[in-house]
Amino acid sequence: EKQNAMQDMLTHICDEHDIVIQSLQIMPDHIHMLISFNPKHAASNIVKTLKGKSARLWFKAYPETKAMLWGGHLWTPSYFMSTVGSMSKETVKKYIENQLTEYNNGRPRT
Repeated sequence: EKQNAMQDMLTHICDEHDIVIQSLQIMPDHIHMLISFNPKHAASNIVKTLKGKSARLWFKAYPETKAMLWGGHLWTPSYFMSTVGSMSKETVKKYIENQLTEYNNGRPRT
């Protein structure tokens, strides 16, 4: 349920800001997204928008989760971003879509 809610929230935010989700995978403790957006927007501002708005929507829908999180924050301030250039977009999409198969009940396979 909460996984679907987060997906819906991110989709809504992206729709509002003309961000196209190419691929999205909600993991137990992080999210993988392949997105495209107008290059006039700074990538760091896109991340700030996604994290900030999704946190506000999340805590409005699930206020009880704020007390469960360290410091009451949904997201850490860090993120990883890369451009798709050295590999095809399809390769990146496949990687993202296969992430859940790399996990066993939320834990990396050993």
